[in-house]
Amino acid sequence: MNLLDDARWRCVRVDPASVDHPDGLPGDEHWLPVRIPGTAAGAIRDAEGAAAARASSPDGGDWWFVTDVDVSGCGPWRLTFDGLATLAHVWVNGVHVASSESMFVPSTVVLDSLPPTARIAIRCASLDSALRQRRPRGRWRSSLISAQGLRWFRTTVLGRAPVFGAVPAPVGPWRPVRLVDSGEPVVLERSIRMSMQGSEGIATVEVVLAGLQVSEAVLEIDGATTRARPEYEPDGTARLRMQATISEVRRWWPHTYGVPHLYAAHLVLDGHRVALGSIGFRTVGKLPGDGFGLRINDVEVFSRGLVWTPTDPIALNDRAGTRRTLERCVTAGVDMIRIPGTMVYEDDEFYSLCAELGITVWQDVMLATTDPPDDPHFRTLLEDELRSLARRLGGNPAVVVMCGGSETEQQPAMLGSRETSIEALESWLPVIVSRELPGVVWVSSSPSAAPGGDALPMGLGTGVAHYFGVGGYRRPLGDVRAAGVRFATECLAFATPPSDTAIEVAFGSVNVAGHHPRWKAAVPRDNGASWDFEDVRDHYVRTIFGVDPSEVRWADPARCLALGRAAVCEAFTEVLQYWRRSGSGCAGALILSAHDLQPGAGWGVLDADGNPKAPWWVLARIFAPVTVLLTEDGLDGLRIDAINDTADVLDVTLQLQAHTPSGALPVDVSLPLHLGPHERAVFSWATVTGGFTDVNFAYRFGPRTFETATARLLDSRGATISESVHLVGGPARAVERAIGLRATARPVGREWRVHVETDAAAQYVQLDIDGADLQDSWFHLPPGGSRTVAVRPSDSMPVPRGRVSALNSATSAPIHLAAASGSSTGAGTDGG
Repeated sequence: MNLLDDARWRCVRVDPASVDHPDGLPGDEHWLPVRIPGTAAGAIRDAEGAAAARASSPDGGDWWFVTDVDVSGCGPWRLTFDGLATLAHVWVNGVHVASSESMFVPSTVVLDSLPPTARIAIRCASLDSALRQRRPRGRWRSSLISAQGLRWFRTTVLGRAPVFGAVPAPVGPWRPVRLVDSGEPVVLERSIRMSMQGSEGIATVEVVLAGLQVSEAVLEIDGATTRARPEYEPDGTARLRMQATISEVRRWWPHTYGVPHLYAAHLVLDGHRVALGSIGFRTVGKLPGDGFGLRINDVEVFSRGLVWTPTDPIALNDRAGTRRTLERCVTAGVDMIRIPGTMVYEDDEFYSLCAELGITVWQDVMLATTDPPDDPHFRTLLEDELRSLARRLGGNPAVVVMCGGSETEQQPAMLGSRETSIEALESWLPVIVSRELPGVVWVSSSPSAAPGGDALPMGLGTGVAHYFGVGGYRRPLGDVRAAGVRFATECLAFATPPSDTAIEVAFGSVNVAGHHPRWKAAVPRDNGASWDFEDVRDHYVRTIFGVDPSEVRWADPARCLALGRAAVCEAFTEVLQYWRRSGSGCAGALILSAHDLQPGAGWGVLDADGNPKAPWWVLARIFAPVTVLLTEDGLDGLRIDAINDTADVLDVTLQLQAHTPSGALPVDVSLPLHLGPHERAVFSWATVTGGFTDVNFAYRFGPRTFETATARLLDSRGATISESVHLVGGPARAVERAIGLRATARPVGREWRVHVETDAAAQYVQLDIDGADLQDSWFHLPPGGSRTVAVRPSDSMPVPRGRVSALNSATSAPIHLAAASGSSTGAGTDGG
């Protein structure tokens, strides 16, 4: 096999339809080198920078991609394109050999003879030009996109919907290109179906063989083997169906609930060993009733995660960044990723990583808000797309839900239609999923009502919901308790600013935040709306902290940014803690979104470089598989939820403490807990502490007694597993000149430990350390409290340098390095 990623590809843009054959292409001075797999915008970025790529309009012209390949082996050869975006034609040595109308369907052409050097040329025609051709209108108009004709094309809306900002449309060979000779046996297609019978795991494997013909095929999975003898057709291919049974199978689990066990599958073809990938065994079912939730391996799970966005939205190929982000997700307790219908299907490496790391996948079909044409040709393209995806995903235990797209049902309902039948969602696609991906749950659309009911798709109390009551619809934080959300596949979309350091790198100064055109260009805005998501964030700054953000921004831009981040953290805390509680009725929360598509205040909980933003730390504490929640229940006081999602038995101590403003500790109670696997326990503060104390200042019989209430889970050594600090009296707090905040860093192996202490209560403590990877930040501390945070410095900054600050402190403090004797090199507290 010759993977043509390393071939010397080059690309050029020409006017639409101006060049219809490779012989008519312009001279060398117009060409750009391009990495394949990749896109035209990726080539522009490599040559001219990211700003030029974001400002480009790849759909406006025809793009040609050309390379010369040294041919090896013997024919016939198979030239395979895993993805061409979008309207593509292919020439080999000047002969037209293939065409493609979908960026999501691979295409293969058989070449009987090739010279020692072959020239491959691909033309990706202008989509803007194709959209000018008149086609039948849909039954409704999409509010997401301006070019309504996009519904006829099997391509992504990424780069074509205003809400995504300055993201260029993908054009070109965005997935690998392969030239396969016949000198050895090759697996052209593979389909793997997994099932379980009691403690046995059964793998059914179907393959299509080509290339060198073999006399025997052996399927090997964890010592289990089965043999078959291929029978070849006149075209040189052979189809095989084989089955292997594994006794006492080890089940695959989401990492929050157990171990994601995988098995390596291989096919041995007359001594040639071909990897079929890693496979896993698990059962998945939908919870009964009119809501939605998943039962994995007979255990009800709370699915918590993110709506995925590509880590490199320009070239769509960033394996290192993808692995880094998914590994970071595991550390934050994220156990589900939803790939929405507005993006692209990820590559095989992504799905394999999810299986390896124990992250479940909710996979949308690439449909979003438009009316899928009831047209035979469109149906063929769409069904081929899903079959191709299913072959790639077969055997991967991470994929648990297939869905008919993003807001495909909601859009017509929002426009007033009550009886809109969508054939693609009702019959075409679910039939393929049932046949090709047994054990995967089908959901008609996100959002959607429970099947068989009369609720609207955007209803919250049934099926799956997009919940933006707290968020875009500016409802009070307490709305989450009344909404009755059963499973949120999108929620908590806020224009969250990245760190001040990131803003200064991208924009030159924090002073531009909130008004500069470059800053505003990165703030999400619904198509045609008179407001943007920064206005939403400012609304919550105003209602939570009681200040006018425009006035604060005028005098102190950095303070305004900090309040904005804190307001988002308050929203995340209120919503996610409530949904995570026992009895909330909610079985899942997926936050919109994972990763900013460009520098600025995007929806992502990670910035454009993949670094955590403030709410990341909130979700990490709430999503942790072992955690304690401390929530406000009004006149019922404070409620404690101790949660153990893991498969382990935990013997822990629940510690409750309440501090006064002076730092006194009148309440300090400990309770031993035994938490079995996948078990949780619920308590009231009054019950554990032995009586009524109005700890949350709900009755207000007199002056407020307590400053903070703290719940901790401690292990057998007394070390803190989880901690939740409640600020009594609410988040609107006076800014103190100094609160005694200080931090000391000590090396521990290859990492550092930063020990943060405070004299007075500290609200949203932030660690700002150059280039470091932090374990925690944006947390509260009670009076006299402390927390130790693991820090992994970067190679360029091996010693952590930075400052510690808090929202309620007017000053920050430097992070001091501990002396060799263990004492600090400085006694500095907040004051500079």
